Amino acid sequence: MKDIGPKPNAFDIEEQTLTNDNYRKVIWTGEYLQVTLMSIEPGKDIGLEAHPQNDQFLRLEQGTGLCQMGDSKDNLSFEQEVKDDWAIVIPAGKWHNITNTGDEPLKLYSVYSPVHHAADITQPTFDDAEKDEESGIDEPPEWAFKLPNQKDDKHA
Repeated sequence: MKDIGPKPNAFDIEEQTLTNDNYRKVIWTGEYLQVTLMSIEPGKDIGLEAHPQNDQFLRLEQGTGLCQMGDSKDNLSFEQEVKDDWAIVIPAGKWHNITNTGDEPLKLYSVYSPVHHAADITQPTFDDAEKDEESGIDEPPEWAFKLPNQKDDKHA
């Protein structure tokens, strides 16, 4: 599936999520909202991070995991076992991580608001995603809404 930008679209999100084998793939980018797919291998995680100005919604379609959130990277006071069909809501600024505790890939989709990643970017691995962020390749498109004084993500 190709991200067609801020044009109307309809698709089977469960099918797209379950067939995605990339760490992260952006599948729709609007002016104010973005949808990404993720696949996390057993024993791996999304990486402890915080988005200072992004609320985030996650929906698990396959697998089991441990969701952790908190006010600082050293104080993850919220902990919840999660599995397919669960939703996770991450308030802006909360440190969070999801670890795959199962024996199959953890398949999920994420909705960001405002837009958080480059349109139509595919990152096969966690390391690819980190390199893209560090190099500036993974930036929201110019036409997407940006908050005044946009703050960078925090990574542990």
